[in-house]
Amino acid sequence: MTLKYLLFGQFLLKKGLITQEDIFKARMLQKKNNFKLGELARKKGFLTEEEVEKILILQEECGDKFGEISIRHNYLRPEDIETLLKIQEDCHLYFGEALVKLGIISEETLRATLKEFKELRENSV
Repeated sequence: MTLKYLLFGQFLLKKGLITQEDIFKARMLQKKNNFKLGELARKKGFLTEEEVEKILILQEECGDKFGEISIRHNYLRPEDIETLLKIQEDCHLYFGEALVKLGIISEETLRATLKEFKELRENSV
């Protein structure tokens, strides 16, 4: 069995360190913290809701990145995208971080199990 596609949450679940409910709680916290570029552009006042929707429709048609489309169609400037990507990166909450923030696992447990998880995945390739 290959572990290449095993998710970290499923790994922790199999080890008995978290429950399915813990996964749900952590994913909900991530959803509240991790904004897509369009959402962030709207929240920061760079784009209107209608402009975001137009870009998303264009994205469905061509498959290009949101930022590329918004620049190509003069909704945003490259420096706007850089600013938004920086904010997005700074605010991003990883699954393990969410578990720690919620008090479900300790930082030490996160570090140890993440190391074990990465080693297992590397060795299964």
